[in-house]
Amino acid sequence: MTPQDFDTLVAEAFELVPEKFRERVKNVALLVEEEPSAETLAENKVPKGRTLLGLYHGIPATERGGSYGVGATMPDTITLYRKPIIAASSLGVNYDSFFGPPTEPFRDAIRGTIRNTLWHEIGHHFGMTENEVEEREEEGTNEYKA
Repeated sequence: MTPQDFDTLVAEAFELVPEKFRERVKNVALLVEEEPSAETLAENKVPKGRTLLGLYHGIPATERGGSYGVGATMPDTITLYRKPIIAASSLGVNYDSFFGPPTEPFRDAIRGTIRNTLWHEIGHHFGMTENEVEEREEEGTNEYKA
């Protein structure tokens, strides 16, 4: 899958976020990187041999006070990591080539992983801890209809 194809799927996933949430994602840049750096993995205490699919970095909306945004305010970021997402999506899916055009089942798996990862990171933007996001994922209450 090309980086451009991946970026298209990310944009599509963001458009699928329900409007009532999407409109409240303010001052947040949505980024795509190939994979997390060793420094990012260390900062986030990711065990050796593991990786990140995405990362929210910033001040959650629930912690922004009345003076937030007064003056120059750098945007928060939600970063999705292309290679780990593709690798995670390939588990149990038949695909022709990691670097070639993906089969439809593989493309759908990538689309689903992007969507779930983006939704997970948006939960952090709204102030949810890792445990709170994971609880909702386990309960299935973090789902939204495509």
